[in-house]
Amino acid sequence: MERKGNPASFILPALTFLSMLFAVYMVFVYAPVERTMGIVQKIFYFHVPSAWIAFLAFFCVFLFSIVYLMRREKKWDDLASSSAEVGVLFCSLVLITGPIWAKPVWGVWWTWDSRLTLTLVLWLLYVGYMMLRYYVADPEKKATLSAVVGIIGFIDVPLVYLSIRWWRTQHPSPVMAGGSDSGLDPDMARAFFTCLAAFTILFVYLLMKRVKLEKLREELDGLQERVEETHPK
Repeated sequence: MERKGNPASFILPALTFLSMLFAVYMVFVYAPVERTMGIVQKIFYFHVPSAWIAFLAFFCVFLFSIVYLMRREKKWDDLASSSAEVGVLFCSLVLITGPIWAKPVWGVWWTWDSRLTLTLVLWLLYVGYMMLRYYVADPEKKATLSAVVGIIGFIDVPLVYLSIRWWRTQHPSPVMAGGSDSGLDPDMARAFFTCLAAFTILFVYLLMKRVKLEKLREELDGLQERVEETHPK
């Protein structure tokens, strides 16, 4: 448990708040308005970092699930499940901000573009992961089945990333931000990487909070079991 007054209990939240505040400044004040798309292009600074953090979260699920299957330690299952929930959150942001950006640029809210479709499949896979954890009662069986789904589900991440290279899609070809052939103005690149850093810090903060919540839930379940054993109905 965190002690009251422990610097770790407020440094990360403060860093998260300040980094997100600075990211908002970089997006809406520092970065120039894109000539063709106009102000709507600024969704890019939230849409793309959300996608990258979703990939990072699902990679953590993949990694923690492998470690759990090897060691059978509960903490790795807690990390995997917590990361999955945070990943679904960021993946949901991708699916929300994408259509908002697409409507004025492509003229439609949604099209069955390969990247869009695979991203939706990715979201459904990890929503299914969360539903599995909810409906399976046995803790060990739940952790094992979840680990398998978490590992298999990650296969879709590289497919999403490589889809614009393998198939013709609505999405533009990837560019190296800030490079000589980049489609980004240097100021835009700085704003993008600031947002990416801020979203990464936010991910770490949310993951730590979710793991702590899971531990508190387990303590509450243990306390409830002891009460039921002491005072059976």
